[in-house]
Amino acid sequence: MPLTDADLQALWLTIRLAATVTLILFVIGTPVAWWLARTRSGWKGAIGAAVALPLVLPPSVIGFYLLVTMGPNGPVGQLTQALGLGLLPFTFWGLVVASLFYSMPFMVQPLQNAFESIGTRPLEVAATLRASPLDAFFSVALPLAAPGFLTAGILTFAHTVGEFGVVLMIGGNIPGVTRVASVQIYDHVEAMEYGDAHRLAAVMLVFSFLVLLAVYSSQPNRLKG
Repeated sequence: MPLTDADLQALWLTIRLAATVTLILFVIGTPVAWWLARTRSGWKGAIGAAVALPLVLPPSVIGFYLLVTMGPNGPVGQLTQALGLGLLPFTFWGLVVASLFYSMPFMVQPLQNAFESIGTRPLEVAATLRASPLDAFFSVALPLAAPGFLTAGILTFAHTVGEFGVVLMIGGNIPGVTRVASVQIYDHVEAMEYGDAHRLAAVMLVFSFLVLLAVYSSQPNRLKG
C-alpha cells in the first residue's frame, strides 16, 4: 500500500523545511564557524558552548523558551506584531526559526573543524601574494574546506528532517502548515494506524541510512584514521 496523501504532504513539508534551514544556516553558520576557528578571543569558549547547547538540552526546553520568546508577550513576538508580521508560533516560518537554533551545531561544528584543519600557512601564502582577507577566504579557505561544507550541509538537512520535540512545541500539528513527517508518524501511532506508521517510518529509516552513508563515504581518510 502506498503512502497516503497526508504522508506525502508531510514529507514535502519536511523537505521544504530542511532545505530552507540548511540554506539559511550556510549563510549564518559559515561566519560563526570561521570566527570560532580563527579567533583568540576569550569569548570563544562561551560562544562555542552556546552554539553547541542544542546538543545537550532537551528539545522541550528549547521549544519552550522559543515559544515564550516568539509568543505575544515575548520580545520577538512583540517585534513581529509591530512589523505587521503576526506571530511566528504555529506557522512554517516559526518552524524555520526554531530549527535554525536546534540545527545550528550540526552546521557550525563541521565547518569549524574544516577551517581549523586548513591551518594558517595557506592563508599566509595568500597574504604574501597581496590577497585581501576576503579574497583569501573565498579563493583559499572555501575550496579547501569544501568537504566540511558537504558534511555540514548533509548533517544539517538530515537533523532537521528528524526533528520532533521542537517542531511539535513551536508548530503544533497543523496539516499542510506545520505537520512534518515525524509528527505524522506520531499521529499514526496515536491512532493505532501501525501499517501507515511503518511505511512512513521505513522511508525515514532508509533516508537516514543513505545520509549517513553519504557522509562516511565522503570522508574515507578520516575513517582510515
